[in-house]
Amino acid sequence: MFIYHRTKGIVLKKDDRGESDQLFTVYTKDFGRILVLGRAIRKISSKLRAGIDIFYLSEIEFIQGKAYKTLTDALVIEKFSNIRKNLGKLKITYKIAEITDNFLKGEEKDDKLWTLLLDAFRSIDDKELKAKKAKLLLYYYIWHFFSLLGYEFQLYHCAICEKKLIAGQLFFNIEAGGIICPKCALESDKAKPIDLNSIKILRIISKKDWKTLNRIKIESIDFKSLKNLFENYLSHLPGEIEAG
Repeated sequence: MFIYHRTKGIVLKKDDRGESDQLFTVYTKDFGRILVLGRAIRKISSKLRAGIDIFYLSEIEFIQGKAYKTLTDALVIEKFSNIRKNLGKLKITYKIAEITDNFLKGEEKDDKLWTLLLDAFRSIDDKELKAKKAKLLLYYYIWHFFSLLGYEFQLYHCAICEKKLIAGQLFFNIEAGGIICPKCALESDKAKPIDLNSIKILRIISKKDWKTLNRIKIESIDFKSLKNLFENYLSHLPGEIEAG
């Protein structure tokens, strides 16, 4: 006898299988990341196809099969239509989905990750949010996603000597676990200079203060600095992915 499970989920990825099936990667509220197979869902006559698609928030029902979970029902809750109308926002959403999919392999419920992902999708979908600020939201998501996975970095004290950081020329050392002071940087070949404005932005991000972050003016040079920092950050994590 089959047991039917029902939950809400955000579709991160979909892959065509066979002539008419699709395999969906879904991050769910109650089961974490799951793979669920939509049988014959690509057929025009399918009753499921209207309720689930990539970057949809859907209520889904499934049963556990031998190889995959099989989709038995799908009702769309939010389509996040504004994301699809803006290429810049769409690219950022793909990046968030890619990062989430790459680094979450097992099925494990996590309320904080679920809230972070759902809030990110809803924020990007906001028609008032410009594509440039949506890119900042990507860094916000990356930082908090990996913090929840245990990869949090030191921003207020030297990651090596643990002394309080004083404004001036500071350095970021990924292997040490955050920002380091000039003295410790002299003894490290992995230290890279980081400007004070980038530190300010990272500290606002770390406090989960998206409202303040969304209000402050950020120049192109700041985005370049943040991109370089997060590329360095991601390159030292288990997996291969770029910061976008």
